[in-house]
Amino acid sequence: MTATTGTDDGRDERAELARLLPPATGFDLPPGRHEHHRERLMNLIDDDANHSGNRGRERAARTDRPARPRLLRPSFLAPVTALALAGALIVGYTAQGGGDPAAGPESAQADGSASARAGNAQPVALVLNRISDAAAKSDAGPVGDDQFVYVRSQVQDSDLTTGKLVTGPLKEREIWYAQKPGPLKKLGYIREDGDTLPINAELGDTDGTREGLNRPTYRWLAALPTDPQKLLEHLTALTPKHEGQEHAQAVFEQIGYLIGETVLPPETAAALYKAAALIPGVTEASDALDALGRHGVGIAREDTRHATRSEWVFDPKGLSFLGSRTFLTKDTEIGEKGTLVDAEAVLKRSVVDKGGVRPQD
Repeated sequence: MTATTGTDDGRDERAELARLLPPATGFDLPPGRHEHHRERLMNLIDDDANHSGNRGRERAARTDRPARPRLLRPSFLAPVTALALAGALIVGYTAQGGGDPAAGPESAQADGSASARAGNAQPVALVLNRISDAAAKSDAGPVGDDQFVYVRSQVQDSDLTTGKLVTGPLKEREIWYAQKPGPLKKLGYIREDGDTLPINAELGDTDGTREGLNRPTYRWLAALPTDPQKLLEHLTALTPKHEGQEHAQAVFEQIGYLIGETVLPPETAAALYKAAALIPGVTEASDALDALGRHGVGIAREDTRHATRSEWVFDPKGLSFLGSRTFLTKDTEIGEKGTLVDAEAVLKRSVVDKGGVRPQD
């Protein structure tokens, strides 16, 4: 068969062939943690279109977008078949949201924006300093290279199959993250809906995915700068930029992933919270709730481009991380203001010697 390139017919032919291929086993690492909301929605669309009823066991759609991070949400992938719709959603958000998608921590620091700094000065910096102090006293870790980080959560996702956000039910998810140094082709395991499946290396990593922002092992996290300013600059440089998204929001969500689904060295955790306080637009959130409705101390940032607000929730007593949620902040073509995009409640975080095996305690 002769390959065809550069034409609509060629693209249609490749798309048709992709639909005919059997689903891959396991989960693929998504191309970007900071885009997890959009990836989740697009993946759900692809599940309905291509697997018709086999969601869960055959949820392994692939993407040809450039690879980015996020060690996880392995089920949140961005299939090619949904890219056009994703673009339409971004346009819809932009029309109603506004804001500069290029603005980020580095731009606020470079231009000396007094207003950006003033918005973060009080009281969110004080709250994040308290959370940082509590994290510094944690006895978490160390985690051995041959061990796995285990996280059990209750998660709630959304479906966009109908063109409108439909919030799904709460369900349990368990994830085991491999800590072995060097490139890995199997990054761990995920258990959802009764199935335990391997997590595959990020697309494009033919030799496996190395530790880093894409695979934040305990060893890699411990090597990060512990000066908040330097840490923010480092994470800002590592976090890819995507058209239509505020880069500051991408960095905020990347930090949120690190605090939510890893075991952090205490010094790194303390520095991450202080680094978050330096991101323009980060505020304290009153009456914050996680996926289980647990009330806590909230830290939030709104992405005006996407008309979404992401919140982290902390235990009001010990200031440990409880969970997070994201919801629409404006009426958009996919839902009304306040519609839940996703939510998470972390129930257990531990270290185990074998992937797929629950901790004993």
